Amino acid sequence: MLSLGRILRCAIVLLIADGTMVNFRVLARAMSTVAKSFEVNQVVPDVVPKAPAALVKVVFPSGVEVKEGNELTPTQVKDVPTVTWDASPDQLYTLAMTDPDAPSRQDPKFREWHHWLVGNIPGGNVSAGETLSAYVGSGPPPNTGLHRYVYLVYKQPSKLNFDEPRLTNTSGDNRAKFSISKFAQKYNLGDPIAGNFYQAQYDDYVPLLYKQLGE
Repeated sequence: MLSLGRILRCAIVLLIADGTMVNFRVLARAMSTVAKSFEVNQVVPDVVPKAPAALVKVVFPSGVEVKEGNELTPTQVKDVPTVTWDASPDQLYTLAMTDPDAPSRQDPKFREWHHWLVGNIPGGNVSAGETLSAYVGSGPPPNTGLHRYVYLVYKQPSKLNFDEPRLTNTSGDNRAKFSISKFAQKYNLGDPIAGNFYQAQYDDYVPLLYKQLGE
């Protein structure tokens, strides 16, 4: 006859195993949906040739969260978000936020206008990384419809010496006609390991952002 202690131990093992399976299912679902949403919304191939397998979580101080193509407003995303992913503590990463729809999705002659670029991020601690381009929120011009704003995370092969000009958030210079794919090739970053995106169109905050950028 099994002792009460053995029964409890068996029950705990089964609960842990069941919880692990649930976590695996949640992870697998997240991995499959981000790839599908990138393809359905043509982030592949407009931004990257291959979709990332994992989801990066992006939450703004306003309380809104990026959810694979949901519509947010420039007002909601004006401040630097908190960005998290399944990062290894001893690994360095690069984070990018880029808009392939500049000035519009129908006429993307300035593709891509990059909004944020941070390299040498230690273990997912974005604030401790090397900011190449300071964060600029969404500023889609009036009457240009929805723009896609894409977040991508790359795992670096080592610490990198970036030769790009450092860009502040008080000017829009040197941000247009960027290519995150070419940037990744230049620094041997491979394909992105995590990603997410939202969509936004013009609202009343945009003129304030243009003033900040000197436009």
